[in-house]
Amino acid sequence: MLQPLANTRGINMKFNKTTIVASAAALSLGLAACDSPEENAMEDQAEQMEDNRDAMVNDMEASGEITDEQADAMDDETDAMEESMEETADDMDTP
Repeated sequence: MLQPLANTRGINMKFNKTTIVASAAALSLGLAACDSPEENAMEDQAEQMEDNRDAMVNDMEASGEITDEQADAMDDETDAMEESMEETADDMDTP
């Protein structure tokens, strides 16, 4: 008896997603090797800031200080701040 096509497609989709994730990870590791220590430190600082703000927003939302919509807006703001910090770090090594 033949298996339905949907099952076969699901297996292929998982393989393709895994391949994409593995390729992206390898590429990012290769690019990270080109960063200066200062750039890496600034990117680490950006990630730490994001983690701290995310924890603060989650605590504020859990305690009822802010609404879900306010938390979402703050999360978006945090993401924009981190992205800006990382772009600034990337520009450090650009002549």
